Amino acid sequence: MGNFKSTFSSTLGKKLIMALTGLFLCTFLIVHLVGNLQIFSHDGGKAFNEYSYFMTHFPPIKIISYLLYASIIIHAVYALILTLHNQKARPVKYAVYEGGKNASWSSRNMGILGTVLLIFIVTHMANFWFKYHNDMVPFVEYRTSLQTGETTVKEIPASEFRDFVKYVDNGVEIVRAKDLYQQVSYAFQNVWLVILYVVAMAAMGFHLYHGFWSAFQTFGWDHKKYMPIVSFLGVWVFAVLIPLGFAAMPLYVYFTK
Repeated sequence: MGNFKSTFSSTLGKKLIMALTGLFLCTFLIVHLVGNLQIFSHDGGKAFNEYSYFMTHFPPIKIISYLLYASIIIHAVYALILTLHNQKARPVKYAVYEGGKNASWSSRNMGILGTVLLIFIVTHMANFWFKYHNDMVPFVEYRTSLQTGETTVKEIPASEFRDFVKYVDNGVEIVRAKDLYQQVSYAFQNVWLVILYVVAMAAMGFHLYHGFWSAFQTFGWDHKKYMPIVSFLGVWVFAVLIPLGFAAMPLYVYFTK
């Protein structure tokens, strides 16, 4: 027990925790992006609102969400601890920073990138997570004819909404849900919020560009046989594709709604 505690209280242990939480957050980003792509569906937000309900009420997902919140906090705290430790260990910068030519811009500015992402996360949670969980979003009813596939959408007053429902009545599928889709559409009419999201996604791309492969390096999984695959995933999936996917959403809403 003592050895275990000493290992994870050491600098290497802190880096291992950073790597573990970082890879978990990377996995979450993939799942979250796939779900959020429902916002591009031309169905009045039906698929997106059903996905939102599923993500907040399906028990296994709720458990994972608590792990997610803990991972974000732990990742941020340990990043701060390691940064302060490094500054304390080297209080005066060298006149010539050896290795600086080889270090990427993202690796030298992980603290700045992380701060931008932390601001983004707080803003995102305040605009969507908090309002959704505290019934501060509109409520909506979808009626879809199972014969024609046509869907009608109408907002319903809060007094008529009890909880998410989905059932079929006389050949018509009826869905009542919290309208997070409408909240997203409203929020992304604010150009400054859209700019913040795009800048944050650019920061996330640079953050993941360095963080993804460095996590594998921390675990010692940097064998030359596998690193090309890790580098490919780190660059094209986590540093390019995922940030572009998330950045496309506020831009799409702003220019089309």
